[in-house]
Order: sequence, then structure tokens, then C-alpha cells
Amino acid sequence: MKLIRTKTFWRPLLATALALLASLSQAEPYRWDSLAIGGGGYVAAIVPSQTERGLIYARTDVGGAYRWDAAKASWTSLLDGVSEADVGLLSVDALALDPKDSAVVYLLAGVPYFSGGKTAVMRSTDRGATFSRITDVSHLFRANGNSLGRSNGEKMQVDPGDSKVLYVGSRANGLFKSLDAGASFKRVDSLPVTTTPNETGISFVLLDPTSVVNGVAQRVFVGVSRFGSVGPNLYRSDDAGASFKPVAQAPSAYIPQRATLAADGHLYIAYGDGSGPHGDWKKLNPPEPLTAGQVWKYQVASGGWTNVTPKGINRAFSGVSVDPRNAKRLVISTINTWMPQGGKNAGDRFYVTHDGGRSWTDVVERGFAMDTSGVSWISAYAIHWTGSIEFDPFDTRAVWVTSGNGVFRTADIDAKPATWTFTVKGLEETVPNVAVSVPGGPLLSVIADYDGFRHQKLDAFAPIHEPRLGSTTGLAVAGSNSAVVVRVGGKKMYRSADTGATWTEVAGMQGDYGTLALSADGAVLLHSFRQADGSNRTVRAANFTEAKPVWTAVRGLEGAPMRPVGDPVNPAKFYAYDRGTVRVSTDGGASFAATAKLAAEGSSLVRVAPGREGDVWVALKAGGLARSTDSGRAFTTFANIAHCGAVGFGKAMAGAPYPTVFIWGAPQGKPLGVYRSTDAGANWLRINDDAHQFGGPGNGEFVMGDMNVEGLVYMSTVGRGIVYGMPSGDAKPRTP
Repeated sequence: MKLIRTKTFWRPLLATALALLASLSQAEPYRWDSLAIGGGGYVAAIVPSQTERGLIYARTDVGGAYRWDAAKASWTSLLDGVSEADVGLLSVDALALDPKDSAVVYLLAGVPYFSGGKTAVMRSTDRGATFSRITDVSHLFRANGNSLGRSNGEKMQVDPGDSKVLYVGSRANGLFKSLDAGASFKRVDSLPVTTTPNETGISFVLLDPTSVVNGVAQRVFVGVSRFGSVGPNLYRSDDAGASFKPVAQAPSAYIPQRATLAADGHLYIAYGDGSGPHGDWKKLNPPEPLTAGQVWKYQVASGGWTNVTPKGINRAFSGVSVDPRNAKRLVISTINTWMPQGGKNAGDRFYVTHDGGRSWTDVVERGFAMDTSGVSWISAYAIHWTGSIEFDPFDTRAVWVTSGNGVFRTADIDAKPATWTFTVKGLEETVPNVAVSVPGGPLLSVIADYDGFRHQKLDAFAPIHEPRLGSTTGLAVAGSNSAVVVRVGGKKMYRSADTGATWTEVAGMQGDYGTLALSADGAVLLHSFRQADGSNRTVRAANFTEAKPVWTAVRGLEGAPMRPVGDPVNPAKFYAYDRGTVRVSTDGGASFAATAKLAAEGSSLVRVAPGREGDVWVALKAGGLARSTDSGRAFTTFANIAHCGAVGFGKAMAGAPYPTVFIWGAPQGKPLGVYRSTDAGANWLRINDDAHQFGGPGNGEFVMGDMNVEGLVYMSTVGRGIVYGMPSGDAKPRTP
């Protein structure tokens, strides 16, 4: 009998097929968090709420903004939903709170070298959990949250009389004002300041809450980042910004950094000979070394000035805070001052006065102790680049201070000694360069500034690599001899034969920094680096474990900034991608030859499938994703991938014959995100969501799975450290 297939017959089959396709494109529930490193980057400012106990914010130069969770004693990141297109918004130039509504917080964010220089004023009405209004102000002015002057401030303020009025000081176009809670802005033409020689512009805006008349603050102070010899650097308005005048007899020898108003009618200003947090080596006249400064007190009513600099201290100052319960009690901080701090380390100093600045106590000299909070690596470093220091408004024994490596807090600044606790749980602000998950071993990372770590657990602060290198750019693990590891940074290189537990220096290193590749057996090492003339070079050593290794130039990789990778099985093979050309070595990295052409502008980070010879994957960004199974001679581009910025591998899922493939990319018709394939790229499942984008994989350009835990994935970021995702069914972080 002939079967007639009617529309009624096909309809349920079609519905089933559509449901299957939909399930494949939906995001699997994943829990996202940061790999525990602890701080690691510059926190430019602490901003405590004056109206709600325990509500404190921190802004950073490359890692976004954070809110303190007092109950959990940890920080909550506020900008994890930033897309790759808006990654520049992770550089926060200013932060403002509404004095009338503690739930409202504003961020001024942007940086010139990302996102086309986009600058935005972001407004939240739920303490930064979401930002309901993001106003693009790029056509008016540009922020630079990772530039000199980022520790100044705050240059954005909400009017204490009217929550709809918002002032923003810019770096190159003067002062702006919003009358509609940041929806729109207009330049305040009455302030005769646009640019400054150091390109920092306005350093702070301060509104006097005692001057509110007709619903708005009449008195507005504006600090300008320039020496008085260039032009006035402190302005005052007494008519809500309708007019501004230079403050008479204001100190002119230094640049204003930060300011605070005391309840007794005094304005305190910290000054330094630069915009900070370090000296400026540009050809400025006069120069800005940031090695000297003062602290001054201005009597608002009379206009009188008093130099209240601690006696005998001619250093640059930045942080200044007044006790809201005692107008004569203040705390200040130096900046860029490398003085003894607790013995072996050198950093900034903090001073307390109880008499309005007539006398000061050097809190560090009196007695200094550091509580690392389990972050062992910080013990070798000091509190430095102290841009801001703040009393806790609700417990003024406690003081918060920012540093080039995170945030510190003392519960009692009058204690002898005062103990400064590294308060960075949840605040992860590092720039990761490389991470490798070792099968049967740890996760190894290298990062900018602070070496890198040997991670045994996701939520436990890991030990730093010793000996230390500082900024570390290269890391390689031998594909079939994973005990062999090499790392490089600066002008030194170290090797390990026990997966990074101990390290020995590699002698005779050529070049500096750069990237590394090891042959599968760990016998051959390639080092690719940039030379002084701007060209790139790759050298090879087949005896790098010996006292006098022989380094030879690798043929076929001249010029281009490539990152070779060793085949995980065959020691003779290496692969590299060069702006559209795949280059392969079959002689142990001695020479490379072009073997295939792919789309240009892809990622230089070539990936090889673990345990498989010749299985090579290349992320081609707008060109998609390509794979070779014949050692780079021929490639197939995945038709189902529209964009791929990074690709990596993890442990195969139960029952799957191929390692799990992870990408930062977009299947055809799907949004950009983190996707997972358990069938070698035939199908893709999104595993992140729009609230967990982290600005994309950043400079590290990596997304990769764990080789020991199914489904666990890691991703680099531009400044949020290494983030990880784990299926949400896993209640607790597992050992990688």
C-alpha cells in the first residue's frame, strides 16, 4: 500500500526538528566566576556612600567597577555584561553617587584604543546590578580611564540638591552638565578651560552641599590638571555654574589631585607635580615627575589659604578624606613615593591629623603590618600609587586605600601598628597572557605585571611562580611530556621539569619577553620576540636545559609577529599562522614553509587538538574557523561558524570520541559568545549569556577547556583576569 505523506504528517516532524534546532542554540546554564588570583591591577579610586552603611565602590583602569558586599566581605563586578564591541568601557574614568538615593550610581567610562574611543556615562538605579541608561557622549568629549590622571577625582558629581543635575569634567573639552540624570549633556561655557598640556583636563569637580539654594548647589569647585604657571588650576562658582572665577591666591607650584570639603567650611586639596599615578615622561614644559607636592587648606568663607603639608615631607600627595563626624580629623596619602613600608618593601605613606592639619602622624612610620588574606604573592609588594584614601563614613576608625595592585583596608588607623588587609576577594583585575591546563596536573597561567600562578583550585589563591619575572608574556607546555614547562618575561626565561612546581633559569636567552613553543617531547624550544628595530624574530634551542644552550635563527618566520605551536604528538612538527598564511615545520622547528592560505586578519594563536597529530585549528575572526587534519597542508572552513575570535580544547565529555571544542565566536545567525561543541564542531551550544561577556578574550585571545574537568572552560579578558564557566549543576568549584 502506498503511503501518502500529507501536510498533517509532516507537521509534527517539522515541529520536532525545529525544537531540536532551538535546543542546540540555547545557552546551557553555566555558572561564571573569576579564577582566584586576588587584585593584581590598579584600582584608581574608592568611593564610599555617605548615606548607606557598607556601600562602597571601586573603579579600575582596565577591569571595570566593583561594589563591596559587606555581608560576604567580597567585591561584586558591575561590568561583566560589557560586550566585546564595548570592551573600552571597562576603563572607568570616574564614579559618582547620588547623595539622595543610595541605589543610584554613575560611571564615566572609555579609553581611546578600544571600541573606537567610545565614551559613555552609565547610570544604574540598583547599585550597579544593571545599567538602565548608557549615554554615548563620544561626540562631546572622550574619557581615558587608563591614562595619566586616572587617580584624580572625582571628576563626576551629582548635585546634592537635585538628583537630576550631574556634572562631568572632561579631559579635553571642559566641564559638562546634565539636567536630566545623564540622558543629555551640555558644555558649561562659563568655565574657560578645555585642554591642558598633560591632556588630563579637569582633575576634580566638587559641589558644596551647604550651598544648596533653590534646589541646587550654588558653590562648585573645579580642579584643573595644570601648574599655575600655565593657567589657573582651581576655579569656583557661586551661582550653580553660571559663572566661574579662578580662586584667588590658590597654590600654583603643583597640580591639584583630589579635594574634600570639611563640615567646618574648609576645603582641603592634595597637590603633586604631575597628574599621576606616576611621572610623565612626555616632553612637557614644565615636566611632571610626580615626586613632590603639598597639602593646602582653603577657608571657603574668607578665602584664606594655609599650607598644612606634614612637616619635613616634600612628596607628591593625592588621597585626602575628612572624617564626617570630626571636621578636624583627616587622612591623606602620598603617591608615587617609594619609602620603607613595613621593612623590606617600599611604597606610599599615610598621615592622620586630629587638628585640621597643624600636626600629622605618619601612620606607616608609627607601625605597619600587612594581612595578605591568603593572597601569598602580595607579601612581596607594597601599597603604592595610592591615588585615593577614604574613611569609612560609618566607622571612621576604618580606612580604605587604593594601590597599584588592589585595595587595602585597616579596621583601625589609630592602632599601633595599623594592620592593612589586602581586601580583594572577588576583585580580579589582571591582564592574562597565556593559560595551559595540564592533563592530570594544574592550570598554569602567566599574566602582565605579576608573573602568573600554579592553580590547583578555582576558588583558592594560588602560589605565584618563583623566581619572579614581573610581566610574563610566554608560557609553553610540552604536548606529550607535560612535566616540561617554560615561561618568559623581561630578559629572563625559566624552565620546569615538574609542571611548574620548581623553576631553573634558561641560560643565554636571546631577545626579551615574547612567546614560546615546545616540541611534543619537550626537547626543542622556540622563542618568538620583537626586536629593538620593531621587527620580529624566532630563535631555536635544542639543548635549552644545558648550561650553555645554542640558539639559532629559525628560517621561514622572519618579520611577522607569529606564535608557533608544537604538534602535541610529533616532535618534528610545529605550526604558525601569519596574516593568512599557514607555515609548517617538519624538522623540529629549524625551518618553516608556507603550506596553506586562509583568510587574513585571524588570530595568531593556533590551536592543536590534544593527543592528535596534525589536527590544527585556526580562529579567523570574521573569516570563521578553519581546521586541518593533515598537519596544515589543507584546511576546511566550518560553514556553520560566522565569526571566531578564539578556539581551544578541553576534556572530552562522557561518551564523546573527540575533545570538547570551545570558541569565542558566533555560529551563523547567533550572537557572539562562548560556545561549546562535543562533536568536533558539527553542532554548537552557547554556554555564556549577555550578562557574562567580560568584554571578550582581550589581548590574551584565549578560550580553552580544562583537560581534567568536563565542561569547565577558561577565557582571557582585557583586564578582568581569567574567567571561568562551569555547568551550573556543579554546586562547588572543582579542582582543575
